[in-house]
Amino acid sequence: MSRIARTKILVIAAVALALLAMVVVTRRHDSTLRSRAESGILFAPDFTLKQLNGTPLRLSDYRGKVVLLDFWATWCAPCRDEIPRFVEWQTKYGNEGLQVIGVSMDDYLEPVQKFSREFRINYPVAVGTQELASQYGGILGLPVNIVIGPDGRIVSKHLGLEDLSILEQELTAHLPIKKTAR
Repeated sequence: MSRIARTKILVIAAVALALLAMVVVTRRHDSTLRSRAESGILFAPDFTLKQLNGTPLRLSDYRGKVVLLDFWATWCAPCRDEIPRFVEWQTKYGNEGLQVIGVSMDDYLEPVQKFSREFRINYPVAVGTQELASQYGGILGLPVNIVIGPDGRIVSKHLGLEDLSILEQELTAHLPIKKTAR
């Protein structure tokens, strides 16, 4: 085997090991976040970001509501599938105490503004940071949906494309204002 071939094999092996280590660390951190959330002891980290219109978006302003914190991006196909339902839910359940908050992980504001207009997003949207993503257990894939109860505790974290009927049932089960008939 030539020296070049051995070097290529070593580089490929090093990259594979690095990716494996990243997956293990991420899953360990995510499972810790999930188990702490399931036991009801993890409060959602507060944050302040600028909304698309420039006004501050503070998570703590929504205490008392069920928050669906949606980490997404304009280029993410599953995100594009979910967002129309989130717009619908904000209209349908907003008076019952649901607040959807979109945190785009796009690098630039302009495509997020265009997307928001195109999809007629009716809830607060801001561009997120890696620091915020880290506070929520790391956001390595999209979408990531975090359900936060009215008391500020993380109820659940959903990674990737989710069965939206299950997510809707979970959200409505935690709403502070219950309608007698759905």
